[in-house]
Formats: sequence, structure tokens, C-alpha cells
Amino acid sequence: MSMCLALCTLSDQNIRKVLADPPLIWKLLAPDDPEPYENARKERAGGGFLSRLFGRKSAAVPPAAELQLADGEGADTDLDKSWHGIHYMLTQTAWEGAEPLSFLLTGGNPVGDIDVGYGPARALTAEQVRAFHAALQPIDATFLKRRFNAGEMMKLKIYPEIWDRDPAEDDSFGYCAEYFGSLKSFVADAAKRNMGLVVYIS
Repeated sequence: MSMCLALCTLSDQNIRKVLADPPLIWKLLAPDDPEPYENARKERAGGGFLSRLFGRKSAAVPPAAELQLADGEGADTDLDKSWHGIHYMLTQTAWEGAEPLSFLLTGGNPVGDIDVGYGPARALTAEQVRAFHAALQPIDATFLKRRFNAGEMMKLKIYPEIWDRDPAEDDSFGYCAEYFGSLKSFVADAAKRNMGLVVYIS
């Protein structure tokens, strides 16, 4: 199953709401499907399968909440499977790196323990998005190309481990560079609109 990273704009006000009430993340990520939100609310109240299996009493399920999105919120983009290669080229690490260039995989605040695919989403405030935007501005394809090391990326198991393919048949660097351009534009627009970001892998 593919692992794709996506980003979605959200205001600081709504980020605070989602961090205080993590099931609300589903109102952003799956607004037309009420089931994930309802299931997450029940799980947080202790009404999940394991609780029932072991006879633990459930707490009262809190009332349903709403997440009202203003203009500019809920815009999204994805990096398909290029995200790990982009992270490596930005940070020269597999999973770490210094902020703000590591923000694809670290930084921000996890949205509770709500699994949205491959772990919880992370929320970056508008201030953090501006820092990410400023750090991305001087970076271009030439910079990334200098940091593209197929052998090291394979050794570090950078997903999806396609980096040593013949570029004439499968231009894996070009694939990442194209998505990096989309990322840079999306983050710039979010910063201009004073938006935070929710980042998640599904």
C-alpha cells in the first residue's frame, strides 16, 4: 500500500480547536464522511472494541463539535510518494533534521493519538509555516540535485526506494523536483494567507 504525504491549510484558531479535541481532525480530512469522526469520539471515550472486550466501562461520549472553515482553510495538496526523497534532500537525513526544513516529517504538534493513516497528523502554526516558507525560498532544483545521492538514499531506505533506477527509464529525481515545486508554491500561498498547515501521511 502506498504512503502519500498531504498538506491542508488550517487557521491557528482552528488548529487550537483540533489540538484540544483531536477527533475534529476528521472534520478537516474527511468532511463528507461522518464515520471516522464518530468512531474517534467513541474511542476517546473508551468505547472501542478492546474496552468492550475487557468489560471496561465507557465514559460518556462528548457532544459532537463542529469545525467551521473560513475562506482559505481546507485547501490541500499532496506530494504523492516523493515526500521522503524531498525530506532527505532538504535535511540529508532519513527522519530527522533541523527545523524548519524538517517540517515535512518533524516539528509542529501531533493531533492527539488519532491515526489518520500512518500515525497522527501534525499541525504547524502560521508562524511555523512562515518559517518553512522562508527556508524554502532560496532552494531550487539545482540545490536539490546536489543533495540527491541515490546510493545513500537506498542505504537509508528512503521511501519508496526507487532511487537507483536508470534515470532514462525512471527519472526519480525529476519526480521529486516536480513535487517540490508544488510544495514550495503551496507553502508560499499558505504563508501569504497567514494559514497554518496540517501535515499527514495516509
